Amino acid sequence: MSKRHNDHQKIDEVLASFVDNNKLEKGLDSVNVANAWRELMGNGVQSYTNSIKLHNGTLYVALSSSVLREELNYGKDKIIAMINEELGKDVVKKVVLR
Repeated sequence: MSKRHNDHQKIDEVLASFVDNNKLEKGLDSVNVANAWRELMGNGVQSYTNSIKLHNGTLYVALSSSVLREELNYGKDKIIAMINEELGKDVVKKVVLR
């Protein structure tokens, strides 16, 4: 039977260690960016969003409306700032709207 370790750790420390050891940071960032996009852009934009992908700091968003894509092109810097602020770290460096 294995012995029980008596050193106590906080759950957030254990989870952070697990994420680091298993190299899950990129995957979690991708999921968190997609969730932030949905939350920050609202239902109107979300209904025209086909896919959201994060690759090497670039957020790729496929939109089904060319009018919405042109409108969002004017606010790319604001979108980057809002998403990074929501996540609490600089994950998104560039936004590509397709």
